Amino acid sequence: MRKLKFILLTLLALLPARLQAEELDMDTYLFSHINDAYSWHITTVNGHHVSIPLPVILYSKESGFHLFSSARLAHEGSSYRGFTIAPAGQKWENKIVEQQPDGSVTRPLDLSITKNVLGLMINGLLLVVIVLLTARWYRRHDAMKEAPRGLPGIMEMIITMVEDDIIKDSIGKDYKRYSPYLLTAFFFIFINNLMGIVPFFPGGANTTGNIAVTLVLAICTFLAVNLFGNKHYWKDILWPDVPMAIKCPLPLMPLIEIVGIFTKPFSLMVRLFANILAGHCMILGVVAVIFLTAELGAAMNAGMTVVAVCLGVFMDILELLVAFIQAYVFTMLSAVFIGLSRQEGE
Repeated sequence: MRKLKFILLTLLALLPARLQAEELDMDTYLFSHINDAYSWHITTVNGHHVSIPLPVILYSKESGFHLFSSARLAHEGSSYRGFTIAPAGQKWENKIVEQQPDGSVTRPLDLSITKNVLGLMINGLLLVVIVLLTARWYRRHDAMKEAPRGLPGIMEMIITMVEDDIIKDSIGKDYKRYSPYLLTAFFFIFINNLMGIVPFFPGGANTTGNIAVTLVLAICTFLAVNLFGNKHYWKDILWPDVPMAIKCPLPLMPLIEIVGIFTKPFSLMVRLFANILAGHCMILGVVAVIFLTAELGAAMNAGMTVVAVCLGVFMDILELLVAFIQAYVFTMLSAVFIGLSRQEGE
């Protein structure tokens, strides 16, 4: 019974407390958790929002650089130094805009540390700490005589699995050249996926569910494939071994291959983004059932609450598996694309 109560309270932490007393707006509820923000909302106590204000860094062509706390813009419609957050339904919704003297609105260069940016920093620091703790164990012990336990043992198992089953098999003889990048990508995605499931600070940031983050990861793979591809890779793209009629005078096959250069990283970007975002939406939707059925009566609400809690626990466990699978798939496909660019001609 205590475990069930703890699970329910954990799931309820995903919802602001004010939603228990008013009609649930699903759009506001979902997007407030999925979208980026200039502050990190912790909880709501007696109608008061407890949030961590984050630094706002802006550059305006008219007034130069500005640095201030996001608490200056915490209230809806508030303005500071001519800057305000664009309301819903307007251009640049939920982004900081600058109001000009003539009444027009422009978008300054926004370098602010938002919730997702801070989440990336925290998760990156966590990954560095884990790697350093693992390295410290190997500096102090002889791995040939003593098997690692705890965190070093888990890290050795995962690294060996990724190295042998993914990188080595997909790339071939010079796989060690790409191992640092692929292992970093795997653990970075895995840590961010896991932290995104945690409903309380410092977890809960939708980092890998943000297409800008997955875009950067896909660009890294794109560069690793195309900058270090050998001459046979480029020959197969620009002058493939196909009948002359479909590559000259109309370069049909080369055009298709060139398009494929960009569609491969694009698929990596969208796959990771869509799967993580969908997982967050499903968990949030399950929790929302508790409040959506509040007006249907005590019996119906109690029954659906039990169903929502059980299904929410199942979804959380499933998301743990998805967090690993998505990191595995991104690393595997990246290794396959790199391996295809390193193949030797017959």
